[in-house]
Amino acid sequence: MAQTKFEARFPAENSSARVELDGLLAFPLTPFTEGLELNLDAFAETVESHVAAGAGALFVACGTGEFSSLSPEEHAAILRKAREVVAGRVPVWVGAGGGAATARAGIAAAEAGGADGVLLLPPYLVTGPPAGLVDHVRYAVGDSSIPVIVYHRSTGVFTPDSAVELLDIPSVVGLKDGFGDVELMSRIITSIRSAGTDRARDFLFFNGLPTAEVSARAYAAIGVARYSSAVHCFAPEIAARFHRALAEKDDAVMEALLAGFYLPLVALRDEGQGFAVSLVKAAARSRGDKVGSVRPPLVEPTADQVARLEKIVDDGFSVLKSVEAGA
Repeated sequence: MAQTKFEARFPAENSSARVELDGLLAFPLTPFTEGLELNLDAFAETVESHVAAGAGALFVACGTGEFSSLSPEEHAAILRKAREVVAGRVPVWVGAGGGAATARAGIAAAEAGGADGVLLLPPYLVTGPPAGLVDHVRYAVGDSSIPVIVYHRSTGVFTPDSAVELLDIPSVVGLKDGFGDVELMSRIITSIRSAGTDRARDFLFFNGLPTAEVSARAYAAIGVARYSSAVHCFAPEIAARFHRALAEKDDAVMEALLAGFYLPLVALRDEGQGFAVSLVKAAARSRGDKVGSVRPPLVEPTADQVARLEKIVDDGFSVLKSVEAGA
């Protein structure tokens, strides 16, 4: 698959890997029916809308896609449908994770299913020492050659030294930060880049915090310009404009969108556990997308919260209109 925004290179001996992911990274929601069954027809529409809106790559069945609530069969069906709809226009990555054996099976299934790469989520339930985390990744990857980005968060927080050890796992091509410690991330980046090898130079870093635009400038300052945008699920126009402003270092536009949209959204998001997904689904439904509700233990926002959410989104589009008009 020839894509200007994605390159993968694996020599025969699988001694190194190179991946480039640029543009706005989208994490599609997983639609469910009223009975909370997987709705693949609605998912196809969701995937197409992301591609049409200019997403640089899709990460399906990940955190925003309620990975933890999906069965292996549903996970495989989502990947198949995404690849069918995308038809090679952009890369399709998929989530994997859980316990060691589950993560290993997920990566193998992703490779067999033709995914362009895997986002490896943290270990399930238990936390091990730094060496154990590296071993977890090594075991999960096994002998696969599919590119893997490791999610640095929750039970999977790496130290600078253990992050450097990821360079010894050929298929691991990057680290996505959902932990939110900018100082630690800066130390990790410096430690990896200082290794001085091609692998170290090409290693990718991502900002994976909820509503990543709020922290995007701080992360860009330490060399982490790539981020995933949940807002792309329901307001891709706003997400794309902010992404452009970040690339152009247009502080005026970023501050206008932050003040008029992102910060109020984050304040509402912080009112409930799991709202980083629940609010996104509610906002998508408000715009007419057939994404259904969330699966438990996530819960839906109240009617009052939905009303406030709709106003925040409306205000966001008003700010976008003003920005585009040069106000």
